[in-house]
Amino acid sequence: MYKLDRSIGIAHKLEEDPYKTYWQHQPMIERLKAAFYLNSVAFNFSVSNPPKMDRHFFSMHKLGS
Repeated sequence: MYKLDRSIGIAHKLEEDPYKTYWQHQPMIERLKAAFYLNSVAFNFSVSNPPKMDRHFFSMHKLGS
């Protein structure tokens, strides 16, 4: 079983986080690009060739009137 190693990193208040300040000053498109890149790393796909959405799980249904 895996255990979280809490000895790595520095504890600080969120208000003092330099990364938070940096990302708050970035345009929204840059934040989205960074999030997309992190997803590509986490799910092991190429940024230039993302996987197709599986329409088996996602579909549109017309609402009744």
